[in-house]
Amino acid sequence: MAHEKNHDYHILNPSIWPFLGAVGAFIMLFGAVLLMKGSAPWMFLIGLAVVLYVMFAWWSEVVAESRAGDHTPVVRIGLRYGFILFIMSEVMFFAAWFWSFFKHALYPMEQGAGGQWPPVGIETFDPWHLPLINTLILLCSGAAATWAHHALVHENNRKDLVNGLIVAILLGIIFTFFQAYEYSHAAFGFAGNIYGANFFMATGFHGAHVIIGTIFLAVCLFRALNGHFTPEKHVGFEAAAWYWHFVDVVWLFLFAAIYVWGG
Repeated sequence: MAHEKNHDYHILNPSIWPFLGAVGAFIMLFGAVLLMKGSAPWMFLIGLAVVLYVMFAWWSEVVAESRAGDHTPVVRIGLRYGFILFIMSEVMFFAAWFWSFFKHALYPMEQGAGGQWPPVGIETFDPWHLPLINTLILLCSGAAATWAHHALVHENNRKDLVNGLIVAILLGIIFTFFQAYEYSHAAFGFAGNIYGANFFMATGFHGAHVIIGTIFLAVCLFRALNGHFTPEKHVGFEAAAWYWHFVDVVWLFLFAAIYVWGG
């Protein structure tokens, strides 16, 4: 009886995943630097594989803890706060790329740019064609995720939960396909000019977040099909929905700032 739990907190057992995740992230970053210097991509791919494995194994344990009843209301509050802090860090990450873009747009000093923005010789995308279509696609995907969330929380309607997630995932995949198509038809490259570097870093990292968010929603779909989530306990799905809406909002700023104003 001396070791009986009499509190609402979840005391975690020692875990190797934080250490292994840090090692994988370091290897991946170091490999990315070597890749940019023209080396083979093997170190980057090894680090990426380690990171992906840690993500799968660690989050599988978190799901198992939830299913075992370890995620009490107090624990769920902590998980929500933690994810909010993560999204705030992501906001600052994208703020850096917007800062760089606005700085060079307002004070174009690149050699050969002609003192103007976009630099001389850069043919930008027409924002009212494919970028506008992609904007509508992503907004509709966010609406589908909200539909799924409403169906679960307010109606406990698992059919609409699944259908909403399917629509959100499919639209996310379509967005990624269109973004890749747009990149393949860009009249400028990543290297050699500050406009291209800012454009591809900002929209490219957003595209990576779309892919991650789509996987996030796909995991939630798989869990929903297996009977997970209730109107009271659905922190994993709630985090996925928050993340997806964050991706939506970032794209609206990218569309307005880079495609419309910056072009």
